[in-house]
Amino acid sequence: MSDAASTPTDFIRDIVAADVASGKHPVPKTRFPPEPNGYLHIGHSKSICLNFGIAKEFGGTCNLRMDDTNPAKEDVEYVESIIADVKWLISGWADHCLGFKAPGATPGAQRVEGKPDFFLGSVAPGEEGRPFHASDYFVQIYAYAVELVRRGKAYVDDLTPEETDRYRQEGRPSPYRDRPIAESLDLLERMRGGEFPDGTRTLRAKIDMTSPNMWLRDPVLYRIRHAEHHNTGGQWCIYPMYDFAHVLSDYLEGITHSICTLEFEVHRPLYDWILESLDLPRALPHQYEFARLNLNYTVMSKRKLLQLVNEGKVSGWDDPRMPTISGLRRRGVTPEALRAFAYNVGITKYDGVTDVAVLEHAIRTDLNKRAERRLAVLRPLKVVITNLPAEHREDLEAVNNPEDETAGTRKLAFGRELFIERDDFAEVPPPKFFRLKPGGEVRLKYAYIVKCEEVIKDASGQVVELRCTADLESKTGGANSNRKVKGTIHWVHAGSSVDAEVRLYDRLFTEEDPEAKGDFKACLNPHSLETVQAKLEGSLAGVKEGRWQFERLGYFAVDRESAPDRLVLNRTISLKDTWAKEAKK
Repeated sequence: MSDAASTPTDFIRDIVAADVASGKHPVPKTRFPPEPNGYLHIGHSKSICLNFGIAKEFGGTCNLRMDDTNPAKEDVEYVESIIADVKWLISGWADHCLGFKAPGATPGAQRVEGKPDFFLGSVAPGEEGRPFHASDYFVQIYAYAVELVRRGKAYVDDLTPEETDRYRQEGRPSPYRDRPIAESLDLLERMRGGEFPDGTRTLRAKIDMTSPNMWLRDPVLYRIRHAEHHNTGGQWCIYPMYDFAHVLSDYLEGITHSICTLEFEVHRPLYDWILESLDLPRALPHQYEFARLNLNYTVMSKRKLLQLVNEGKVSGWDDPRMPTISGLRRRGVTPEALRAFAYNVGITKYDGVTDVAVLEHAIRTDLNKRAERRLAVLRPLKVVITNLPAEHREDLEAVNNPEDETAGTRKLAFGRELFIERDDFAEVPPPKFFRLKPGGEVRLKYAYIVKCEEVIKDASGQVVELRCTADLESKTGGANSNRKVKGTIHWVHAGSSVDAEVRLYDRLFTEEDPEAKGDFKACLNPHSLETVQAKLEGSLAGVKEGRWQFERLGYFAVDRESAPDRLVLNRTISLKDTWAKEAKK
């Protein structure tokens, strides 16, 4: 589905539409809340497009919020990458729906009348500013924790993390569960003051240790962690757990529809318990769940992606083989293609695995419409047209994009010396080989029919040059251009060609489910990257950015490592799905 296509429908959008129509939430407000402990991957694109799509379609806003409650794993690098990825993915589509904290705005300290320990956040979305952070609300979240203790709904526990897990699994209450409220309040304040070492105490909700839902068995709300935080520095040494910070951040920002992936469905009773236990004023958020994106031939665990980066299996988080949004962007994928893919996979309540061929089809469909055509030779073999003089040079007419009538044409240099693909010549051709061979003819696209008259080899027997003659009456578009031959190949003019390093990327894994056999790294594709020194047509001289279809070869984009004296291109995707052919063998 393209951006111009009709708005998608699904069960979550139906809920939002009903809430808007009834007046329950006339202006819906969603949020996209990644933890900044790694780069965003393609799985996040589904959530981004859903949350920002709802904001766009219903005239609402979507907050970009960093759920940064674990300083040991989070970093400013990840925050910056997330901002860049989200802005890129929604650019020109839903950027007007992006909720940012206005410049200079800080979480408010507006006390709710009659409830001196409650705070409302005076956070105002704006077109400029910084993303929201859960850590912006640490003061308010801590105040809510104190209120829960005062209400007898939370207590400070002295069990170790291992004991806590064991007691919860057994459904056994902690011996500190009935600790006096005053004592828990005192210990909580001393925890905040840094008096105790990591792991010695936690704050736990007092819910139901016999509940069949593990998340209601007195979950931990706060833990001690003496660690510098990328946003709050050294102000805190206790940090709220995700479930506690998440729901309260939603509340403070006025989120109406808190949309999560399906694994958080069992967390929803805790989400609701926190809101109900604090008796909060004004409208409350509600959590909804949908099935996450699972893609074959792909690993999307941040922990495992970090392994690939740290162990040098890839060049970094934005390696074009990675399933990260930054990797896909660097590879040459457009935001429109990713959005079309995210729309087409749909929003359901059922887990499944999407074939990566669906993503690749979306990329091809998008680039086929937008990418101008060019000629390039990846593995050059020299060809000399012997019946043309050395100084011969003419300009041919080439179509920029047959899918776009407005793209026009360009001039293509042609002369005596050319380069063709080495694979387009066979000295001993297999059956049904319709490309160039000794004594055989092919058409050079946009140019002439040529015949191979002589094969030149070096001392090792390697073919280094072909000498051909051209039928000068067969020029494409000429009066006698209707003479037919079975093969047409691409080429570039040697004298005006541009040298380029071209990186041919392929799928990173060879197995549909890389994690099925235990060690996912054992399934790494040894042929996922091949680098060649290519020859490009002269119109690409000096390019700094852009995407093109190299005819017969695939779609290519300029890499960020490209420089004026060193053009570097990445293959975004081939023209056809070669993996499907392999699967049929």
